[in-house]
Amino acid sequence: MDKKLDPQHLDLLSFAREGAALSGEGALTAWPRLLEEQFGTDMVADPVQWHLQGRCVPKLGHGDEIWLDLNAEVNFPMQCQRCLSPALTKVQAQRSFRFVADEASAAALDDEAEEDILVISRDFDALALVEDELILSMPLVPLHGICPEGLPTTFTDPEFEVAAERPHPFAVLAGLKKGSTI
Repeated sequence: MDKKLDPQHLDLLSFAREGAALSGEGALTAWPRLLEEQFGTDMVADPVQWHLQGRCVPKLGHGDEIWLDLNAEVNFPMQCQRCLSPALTKVQAQRSFRFVADEASAAALDDEAEEDILVISRDFDALALVEDELILSMPLVPLHGICPEGLPTTFTDPEFEVAAERPHPFAVLAGLKKGSTI
């Protein structure tokens, strides 16, 4: 593969100026930080699918702005927060990033810009960015549409029942106080 089209060593300036695009997919095992978030081993995640599109946006008097559009998705095993069993959850990331020359420019623009600002690189790991964005796009509370098993509506704890049968310690003290002659 041509070095400038290697998504792990992407020359962003050339990629954007050419309006180039890259797409691919990879097994979840190729994404170690994403794999750490997987719940259980019973379900198999679909491959991670991703697409990158570079573009230049002309800016009067300032040269072109360099942009990267990212789309990625994976069906990912997460723990349903209702029934606590594995739920295959669709995780999607769709983001656009504007690139600037240095950290100082990125910091200056970060507060006022709606888009994400990153520093441009001639050796940019776009797959690490895909992984970051998928992790950030995970739902905080994954749920099944309809849980596969009925949820318990009541719960009994035998230890609680035994403790409830014992006399309350303050009731014993109240009995002692009533029996006192003071």
